[in-house]
Amino acid sequence: MSPEDTPVTLKPKLVSCPSCGGESIYALSNPFRPFCSDRCKNMDFGAWASENFRMAANVAPEDLLTDDAAPLQ
Repeated sequence: MSPEDTPVTLKPKLVSCPSCGGESIYALSNPFRPFCSDRCKNMDFGAWASENFRMAANVAPEDLLTDDAAPLQ
């Protein structure tokens, strides 16, 4: 058997879990990737559903929100 015929074994990529910060295997063998577990995946989903991950919005001044404002020329 030549060296070209031997299968290449790749190390799984380790990443930090976005929820707990622990190590997580980023590979097809981990159905929760990039999370380390189902618990961390569900905690993150719950935070999104509760709108804990909100983006700040630029709010227009109140006089631009009403219809009686003078038209811009």
